[in-house]
Amino acid sequence: MADTQQQPIIIKKVVKGGHGHHGGAWKVAYADFVTAMMAFFMLLWLLNVTTDEQKSGIADYFSPASVSQSSSGSGGILGGETMAADGAMISQNGVPTVVMSIGPGDQEVDDQIEPAPELSDQELEAETARREQEKFDAAVEALNKAVSQSPDLADLSHNLLIDNTPEGLRIQLIDNEGRSMFQSGRAELPDRTRALLEKIAKVVQRLPNKIRIAGHTDATPYHHDAGYGNWELSADRANASRRALLQAGLSPDRIDQVTGKAAQDPLLPDDPTAPSNRRISIILLREAKLPPAYPTEAEKPPAIPTEAKATSPRAGTAAGNTPG
Repeated sequence: MADTQQQPIIIKKVVKGGHGHHGGAWKVAYADFVTAMMAFFMLLWLLNVTTDEQKSGIADYFSPASVSQSSSGSGGILGGETMAADGAMISQNGVPTVVMSIGPGDQEVDDQIEPAPELSDQELEAETARREQEKFDAAVEALNKAVSQSPDLADLSHNLLIDNTPEGLRIQLIDNEGRSMFQSGRAELPDRTRALLEKIAKVVQRLPNKIRIAGHTDATPYHHDAGYGNWELSADRANASRRALLQAGLSPDRIDQVTGKAAQDPLLPDDPTAPSNRRISIILLREAKLPPAYPTEAEKPPAIPTEAKATSPRAGTAAGNTPG
């Protein structure tokens, strides 16, 4: 009876809740602190690298009552000046600084600069032709020097004829009395002729101009049993010269034309049987158009060596056929 009358024991447990949410105000405060520190270090850096005049310009910029006294019209923080004392580099690790300003003062400077004159089409063509001719003249000088300094080729200087034509720079290997560039009636290159062509190739390969090669004979008829005549002989000699130039290092793309002209284009029209009419001509074609005042080939005949003007003897030829 006593047990049933006891009151139940109730135990209450109070669970205390956590602290309330304080928000992100501390983050904002920390960001302001970092920003202030960065601004402080930037200030220290500016004080270290700027001059007193630049410091004064910065101070005037932040002063509401100040007016920029700079005549350049920039009105900027540094008044149109860089922070480096001399030169374009602030330090070894810096980058070049270029300051550009536009204002009334700059207009006066621009008025003093004269613009470059524009060339007309005719003046531009004349200037291009002049520069190309200078390259031709340098090539002639280099070739004459190479031949004269070669002991084996020095005596062939009279066989080398160089002149300027409206078509281009013409280099000719001509026959002289008693000294021929080819064997009589043959297209094979003698060793000395091949060596001379090698000197020519080393000079002309420095220029970009296209090249035309032509073979010429004199007017004396030459016939072979198989119908081989001056036309075939002149073409074969031109091709032999082309092969020699290519073997000496000239690019095949430079060759524009290889022709045999027989006796159709004599060097000495008044003496068609002269030895100098037997020749190989190598022409560096002009890329620039010549001005109208340039003399034509008829007005400006090439200078022929004196010994080349002697006519070739006909005595001793077989059946009156002289090889070209």
